[in-house]
Amino acid sequence: MKNGSSARRGRPPKGASVLSRDVIVGATLQVIDADGVSGVSMREVGRVLGVDPKSLYNHVDGKEGLLDSVAEALLGALDLPERTGDLVADLRAIAFAFRDRALAHPEAASLVLTRQLASFEGLAPVEAVLGILQDAGFDAEESVHLLRVVLAALIGTLLREVNAGPTYGSDDAAGIAERTAALEASGLPAVAAVAPQLATFDAHKEFEFALDLALDAVVRRAPA
Repeated sequence: MKNGSSARRGRPPKGASVLSRDVIVGATLQVIDADGVSGVSMREVGRVLGVDPKSLYNHVDGKEGLLDSVAEALLGALDLPERTGDLVADLRAIAFAFRDRALAHPEAASLVLTRQLASFEGLAPVEAVLGILQDAGFDAEESVHLLRVVLAALIGTLLREVNAGPTYGSDDAAGIAERTAALEASGLPAVAAVAPQLATFDAHKEFEFALDLALDAVVRRAPA
């Protein structure tokens, strides 16, 4: 990011006077919603804003900084629920809040789920989960292991939800019927035996199942 001494001299480009990090993030989300994360570039975001792409460097540190800013903005809007003191209920509430935020912009979900952030916004969900685990009596090492297990379950399930093609099944009757027929004709007995189940993909139920498995593991290891 450029400081005042290295800022561009002369007349600012059109729109530069109204540029801000929030405005740039909003424009980047427009690009992502339309063309996916792969469509993001400083040039494309500049085009959406009607400014010289170079002017964006006064607010974000290149494309990677731009993507980090989007992830931070989405996580910063995460509505962390009030804690109740119930280990499972509190972790479930955070998990579903995390899912809601990740799916607010499905094309941007991979940024929320995979960027390694060191900012307050990026670490707020981590802080919330660690606080719950530590208050439940887990030591530092166990808390980190369990945090990673829960996050792995959530991230893997959510990435599949936003990226899943027909291979994972369908949630409409016609798609389920077509996929069931294909699986039953596969010649693989174990696959054919569960063809209707494999052909059906209910994202909400899949998320709940993965979350329940992860939370069961947490509860089994909880201090007496």
